[in-house]
Amino acid sequence: MGGHSTPSLLFDGNVVIMESKVGEVSPKALERFVGVVRRETHLQGEVNVLLAGDRKIRDLNRRFRHKDKTTDVLSFPSTNGGDIAISMPIAKASARALGHELAEEIKILILHGALHLKGHNHETDDGKMARAEQRLRKKLKLPLSLTERTR
Repeated sequence: MGGHSTPSLLFDGNVVIMESKVGEVSPKALERFVGVVRRETHLQGEVNVLLAGDRKIRDLNRRFRHKDKTTDVLSFPSTNGGDIAISMPIAKASARALGHELAEEIKILILHGALHLKGHNHETDDGKMARAEQRLRKKLKLPLSLTERTR
C-alpha cells in the first residue's frame, strides 16, 4: 500500500482497466463506485484503477516501494487524484476465504486505496485511517475492511 507521489500511471478520468479476467465484475459499475468513493472521501481529481495479475503488481511494488513481493492494493497519489492497482489473484482468494463476492472485495480494495490517495496511512496514524475506513465501509454497505481484518 503505497504512499509515494508519482505521475499518473494510467489514463485521465475515472477509468477501470482490467488486465486480468474478472468474470462477472462490470468495469462501468466499478467506475461508478470510484465516483462514489471520491465523493465520500472528498478526494479531488481523477482516480484510475488497474486490475492486474500478481506479476504486474509485484513489478509496481518493486519499482515504486522497493518491495519485491506482490500485495493486494497499491496507491499512487498525484497532485490531482491518483491511481490504484489491485491484485486480482489476491482479491479472488480473499473474497473466497471471506465468503463474499469478488466485486465486493474489489470495492473494499478501491476504498482502501482511495484513503491512501487522500493521504491516510494506517501504519503511522494511530487508527485514524482504520476509523475512516470502517465508517465508510458501513455507509457503503461493504464487508470487513482491510484494516479491520488485520487487527
